[in-house]
Amino acid sequence: MQWANFLAKEAAITGLSLDQTAAFVNYFKTENLSKTEAQLVSELNVDIPAFKKWMDDLYDKFAQNYPELAISNSRGKLEKLQAYLRAKYNSELDVLKPLAAIKLLKSLVVRERLQQEPWVARRICKFLGYSPLALELVGRYLNKIPDLSLEILLKRLEKKREEHEPVANANSVMHYEYGVAEAFELSWEQLDENAQSFGCLLSLCALADIPLSVETIEDEKKQQLNNKAIADLLELHLLQQKSKGIYLLNPLIRQLLRIKLDNSHQVDEAKTKFAAMMLEVAKLIPQQPNPEDIVNFTPHIPHITEVATHLSQHLSDENLIALFTKLAWFYQGQELYQQAESWLQRCVKLTQNHLDLEHSYIAASLNNLAGLYESTGRYSEAEPLYRQALELRKRLLGDNHLDVATSLNNLALLYESTGRYSEARPLFEQALKLRKRLLGEEHPDVATNLSYLAVVNESIGRYRKAESLYQQALELWKRLVGEEHPHVATSLNNLGALYCYTGRYSEAEPLLKQALKLRKQLLGEEHADVATSLNNLGQLYESTGRYSEAEPFYKQALELTKRLLGDNHPDVAISLNNLAALYRHTRRYRKAKPLFEQALKICERTLGVSHPTTMTVRANYANFLRETHH
Repeated sequence: MQWANFLAKEAAITGLSLDQTAAFVNYFKTENLSKTEAQLVSELNVDIPAFKKWMDDLYDKFAQNYPELAISNSRGKLEKLQAYLRAKYNSELDVLKPLAAIKLLKSLVVRERLQQEPWVARRICKFLGYSPLALELVGRYLNKIPDLSLEILLKRLEKKREEHEPVANANSVMHYEYGVAEAFELSWEQLDENAQSFGCLLSLCALADIPLSVETIEDEKKQQLNNKAIADLLELHLLQQKSKGIYLLNPLIRQLLRIKLDNSHQVDEAKTKFAAMMLEVAKLIPQQPNPEDIVNFTPHIPHITEVATHLSQHLSDENLIALFTKLAWFYQGQELYQQAESWLQRCVKLTQNHLDLEHSYIAASLNNLAGLYESTGRYSEAEPLYRQALELRKRLLGDNHLDVATSLNNLALLYESTGRYSEARPLFEQALKLRKRLLGEEHPDVATNLSYLAVVNESIGRYRKAESLYQQALELWKRLVGEEHPHVATSLNNLGALYCYTGRYSEAEPLLKQALKLRKQLLGEEHADVATSLNNLGQLYESTGRYSEAEPFYKQALELTKRLLGDNHPDVAISLNNLAALYRHTRRYRKAKPLFEQALKICERTLGVSHPTTMTVRANYANFLRETHH
């Protein structure tokens, strides 16, 4: 079948108007397949907003017929639809020449069997429309029934077509499934009830790699049944194995299995079961997934998304919130913030639209979305959400609850990040008081709160108070987790940095060195906390005029931060600023200037022009320019 004809049929199935069909065939013609949205808009000389709206409408129409196209964000719709159409064309509609079709059948069936009825073999190939998929199905079917003649096989196929015709005429989606549909029907009848049910369940998966691991099933009998179902589906080519534990379902087979499911009395039961299975997998996604977690969960994500998008009515609202939140964590862990935001926004919408839900879910979903905004520097969007979550929790739970302490802390941390220290301090104090009352004095959350409060006191110049709080936090951590723990290293680092800032260098140095040693030992050389320690020691040596000792620490910190966080992170800007200041002090002005400029550019882009860090870097650069008369 020609590509243009295929596009026209796809347009008809999707219900596009004549004008829309003409535009669709034009936009997706062969020479345009490798072009991006921007290139197409330019070459076709169309209005960008109009094109985007047209693409959105078109995509939504296709997504209604083909759930595998449904995505949560609007980026890359053109590319995704192009890839889908191309894959569908290749896998379903690409037909063989008659000789190639016979050759394929010969590779699947014992040669002598075909030689006994050569003319029938050719008629079968023609009947199947020379479709490689249909021929594969028929070849596997013949192997299952060694004594079946080709003549009888052809009669069975013709009978299936007669039965199939009314269904096909009633449903335009079936229009070009002739050949494959009849071959599928014969294969379907070879399956026992267990394999049929399993195939129907698989049809609910997204059109992506399917990870199947029966070893995790505790019930041995169920494990054996699933293994047999997989083997039966593989034998008949209704399922394909890509690698160990990873399987594929042809889009057309998936569609035919879905029709079987939709026409069965088990449809609701199967959808509920599949939704529950995907929920159990999603629940294992941690809040901060590490690279290994990302690799392990990636194959499951399309199928979890399929449930979240199309089978939401088969989950309780509470479980749907869990599903949305877990998907957001998966994307947030990879810094794919747009996808994460979409799921968290859906979460907020769901909780706000269902008043029968416990309102604590609303507070949690507001809190999660605010956390995402904060982590991406969108502080003005985060603040009202944190405030709403805090007010809601106070109203629902009263002032004496740990969730209220968490909300107080979240809002205080936001204020601290944006330099609003006088607003942050009373909130941290309230949270600390509340946690001490509810958890007792000896608790990790109390130690964390002491450190938060110390940072704010240091930032507003209350150094004695900050020192006392840092010391309390250090002693508490030692009692709770022992001398060798990352939290102890952080407390040593914080106290050392305070001493350095207040000119108590001889007290600062051993603490900072101890913190660096502990961090390397506990976290490894490649860790952001190690970079922080390197920076702090660099500052100590610079402050005491030991410039030759300071420089290698600053350089190591800068390189490590770039490796860990990329070139455009605020922490990289701080490292650049520190090294530039050192070059300024040692009159290496040519080296200092580009570093100051880079640091300021990164801060303005990532934190905004009015952020305290940006303002510090700008002031340092301005002083440098005045000093050097640039």
